[in-house]
Amino acid sequence: MQISKEEMLAKANEASKNTLMETLSIEIVDFGDDFLTARMPVNSKVHQPDGVLHGGATAALAESVGSFATHIFIDTDKFFVRGLEITANHLKSVSEGYIFAKATFLHKGRTTQLLDIRVTDEADNLISICRLSTISLPKK
Repeated sequence: MQISKEEMLAKANEASKNTLMETLSIEIVDFGDDFLTARMPVNSKVHQPDGVLHGGATAALAESVGSFATHIFIDTDKFFVRGLEITANHLKSVSEGYIFAKATFLHKGRTTQLLDIRVTDEADNLISICRLSTISLPKK
C-alpha cells in the first residue's frame, strides 16, 4: 500500500517529537526522489544576543534535514544513520520569518552519503550553504 505525501510528512514530523527538532520548531515540509525540505521559524529562541539568527541553529537545521533525508532513503530496519561531518558557510543574516533548508544528495552510497543543503529565507535569498556527510551503519 502506497502512502500519500501528506501521510509521509505527518509521519516524519511525528518522529521529531521530544527531539531537538521539536525544540527548534523544525518541520519537514516537502520531499521528492532526491531532496527533503524543512523549515524553521526565526525568532528569539534561535537568535544570537544581537537579534539575528544564530549560526548554530542554522547548522542544527541543516544537520536535521540532511540526516532525515538519509534516514528516509535507507532501510531503517537494517541500518541507522549518524552524521559524520557538517560544514556551514553563513552568507546573510536574518532576524525574523522562516528559513528553509533543502537537502539534496551529492553522493548516495551504501555506507556513506554526502548532502548539499541550501538554507534560504522566505524570499528565496541564500542564507547559508552547508554540506553534511552521513554514515549508515548496520543494526546488530
